[in-house]
Amino acid sequence: MGLLDEEGWPKRGETGARVVAFGGGHGLSATLRALRHITHNLTAVVTVADDGGSSGRLRDEMDVLPPGDLRMALSALCDESEWGLTWRDVLQHRFKTDGSLDNHALGNLLIVALWQLLEDQVSGLDWVARLLGAHGRVLPMAAVPLQIEADLDCAGQKRTIRGQAQVAKAAGKVEHIRLIPNNPPVVPEVLEAIEQADWVVLGPGSWYTSVLPHLLVSDIHEALVRTPARRALILNLSTQVGETDEMSSADHVRVLAEHAPDLALDVIIAEPAVVDDIDELEEAARKVGARLLLRQVSMGGNRALHDPLRLAAALRDAFEGVLGQVGHPETWLA
Repeated sequence: MGLLDEEGWPKRGETGARVVAFGGGHGLSATLRALRHITHNLTAVVTVADDGGSSGRLRDEMDVLPPGDLRMALSALCDESEWGLTWRDVLQHRFKTDGSLDNHALGNLLIVALWQLLEDQVSGLDWVARLLGAHGRVLPMAAVPLQIEADLDCAGQKRTIRGQAQVAKAAGKVEHIRLIPNNPPVVPEVLEAIEQADWVVLGPGSWYTSVLPHLLVSDIHEALVRTPARRALILNLSTQVGETDEMSSADHVRVLAEHAPDLALDVIIAEPAVVDDIDELEEAARKVGARLLLRQVSMGGNRALHDPLRLAAALRDAFEGVLGQVGHPETWLA
């Protein structure tokens, strides 16, 4: 992980470990804000199934990838200079008007404009990253927009719904999800990043619409199983209304294992204050081959938000603890 300064962080100028983070929306942004304290050798792989809000409108009108989650990941990696922070705020700005631009994020429009000019999704995102002075790279999970289809159990009644926005607020227990198309093309840069990574990180985020979809893309799934990189999972700080209402921390791990039974993990990071049953979570972690790291990673009195510095410290300890095999062989605490 490179040379460390007196406080245990990588010295300025050191790139650090090669880390690929998977997710979307606010969950991935939280992970990226933490990881940037550990390494600048970062790649974010972002879900492309959003069909609501500004992203959904642009997707429908222009037949493009939904840009919103990509914009959020880029903003999380911006340089913390006046230049970087100003351009981050510009990207995140939403128009308020009675016209057709209402609630569109300027960054979404900029990303789509670059895609049209350059006719290349990855190059367009790289140009935005350069504008922000981003410490890392942002890539789409697939080269085409995706839809999420979910099977629900609603008080004993089975039904199927389609669309990320619908699944996210589903009234009923989600039993399984699928992607449409079921075998989408993946940009080569994603597979190359996974192959060269030292660590891959999943979560936190909307479990069925931001975390699990990556594991349903065949090329990404196979690359994650084959990679020599270590694998970390960050659990959520709360359940999500509609999507994971009655799921325990252990349930989140079990659901991931059900959707990717051949994927082994090395470490699972969880906030002890929100773990329902430590024994169940330890057992679920053991079944996927992972050690459990219990650390406070939430902000002060609001346990629903990750604190970037606390999460960074937990990730650093997880990376070093797994590699050094320190602490209890299955679970270790703060």
